Amino acid sequence: MILTRSRLLIGLITLGALAMSRGSGQAANASLDRQLIAAAQTGDAAAIERLLGQGANPNARGLNDAPVVLIATHGNHVAAARLLIAAGADVNAKDGIQDSAYLYAGARGHLEILKLTLAHGADLKSTNRFGGTALIPACERGHVETVAELIRAGVAVDHVNRLGWTGLIEAIILSDGGPRHIAIVKLLLEAGANPNLADKDSVTPLRHARQRGYREIAQLLEAKGGR
Repeated sequence: MILTRSRLLIGLITLGALAMSRGSGQAANASLDRQLIAAAQTGDAAAIERLLGQGANPNARGLNDAPVVLIATHGNHVAAARLLIAAGADVNAKDGIQDSAYLYAGARGHLEILKLTLAHGADLKSTNRFGGTALIPACERGHVETVAELIRAGVAVDHVNRLGWTGLIEAIILSDGGPRHIAIVKLLLEAGANPNLADKDSVTPLRHARQRGYREIAQLLEAKGGR
């Protein structure tokens, strides 16, 4: 009986020590993750490399559930994003407003990070909070090289978001009709975008262009059979 009680006591002590060890390890990991998030915010690549080597989680999350690689992408910190992605960061992981490193890089024209995400499993069908692909906001904001990169990657050019708009329509109705958006309209049409895919009010891209006096865009649409 005494022997059994002794074994029980030893077992309880061992379990307690293991629990304390685990708790200490979890606290240490949490501290590393917090430091990693802070380094991603400032683009401190040297600190990120050191922290990853010490066991920080490349898929740690910060405020608004933002993945650390998205935090690096917010600041267009290319070297930081590269290290995180190489360490296994999920480029499709989304924050609380449905942004991911891939979607945000596309929308903001962060071309080098976008290329990194495309090379590491970016989901081309992934959509943002408006139901749009990375291509649609890139078209709206006039990111010509980004649009070309996304088209080459295979993003659907005629995807319609929840507002009823395609990239082609946004390149017209949310633009100034200047050189960048003219170039984007040309890229989209050359990639096979439907020039007659209307919005939810049945207004076609050509009608939108004419209403705004965007003559060169209207000519591009007419050349592709726009009505």
